[in-house]
Amino acid sequence: MMSLVAEFRSRSLGKPDETKELPGVKLDIVELGDMTVAKAVHEPGWRWSTHVRPKVGGDWCQVHHVGCIVSGRLGIVLDDGRSYELGPDDVFEIPPGHDGYVIGHEPCVLLEWAGVRAFTGFTGVPTVLATLLLTEVADASAHASEVGEAAWRDLLSAHLGSARAKLERFRGREIKTTADRMLTTFEGPAQALRCATEIRLSAEAKGLRIRAGVHVGEVEFTEGGVRGPAVTEAEGVVEAAAAGEILVSETTRALATASGLDFEDRGEHPLKGAASPRRLYAYLAEGQPPS
Repeated sequence: MMSLVAEFRSRSLGKPDETKELPGVKLDIVELGDMTVAKAVHEPGWRWSTHVRPKVGGDWCQVHHVGCIVSGRLGIVLDDGRSYELGPDDVFEIPPGHDGYVIGHEPCVLLEWAGVRAFTGFTGVPTVLATLLLTEVADASAHASEVGEAAWRDLLSAHLGSARAKLERFRGREIKTTADRMLTTFEGPAQALRCATEIRLSAEAKGLRIRAGVHVGEVEFTEGGVRGPAVTEAEGVVEAAAAGEILVSETTRALATASGLDFEDRGEHPLKGAASPRRLYAYLAEGQPPS
């Protein structure tokens, strides 16, 4: 198996791509591959319920935050009544449903790499980091013409039934299915990739070939499914895949490598929803040699 080294990236928060000044907060923001990273300076006296809630409504902040305190102190109150105090070098993950405030007379400086866009956009919809798996039957139109409409409907029904059984096994969640395409979410990329492999094998046993794309990013869960730039980028990943191939984004590969999974570099591809070309990797399932 190939052993790949992650592509080196470096940006300076001293030269941000964007600076936003909100009530009581200044954010310097940089884009780093698939990630958005910000340095946020919260002024003494800042409190979410005082400075942000009037703009977004609701009783609690519904953004999912992940980051690290650089200096100063930050207080957090969850909607179940629990409270916490964070200080320098504390790494945090704050779930939706909270209030935050600066403690003391010193500004609270923090670095954040999840929740930046949702917070700066003042969205009231919970934003979470999710693994997206999108599968699509390759050459569907040609296959349908070859076997006939009735047989094609039966074949697709059997394929989707098998795919749903695999989702249940790997604890995936079906979000939206349209004809020959299925969008699902998982708790982590390793589960999604192993599920994609099983769906691919099951499809091949029925004479079908699928392509799959896996991407990790922030999404908003809504009544009708999920939305956000990560969904659009996941669509771009699957559309770049060849028949029988499982492609992943660079962030996905970096996270999944820790689980002992192997990948092969497929180079950079222009993706819809992405400002610049993104490097993609093919997942090498167990026993599959690199091309």
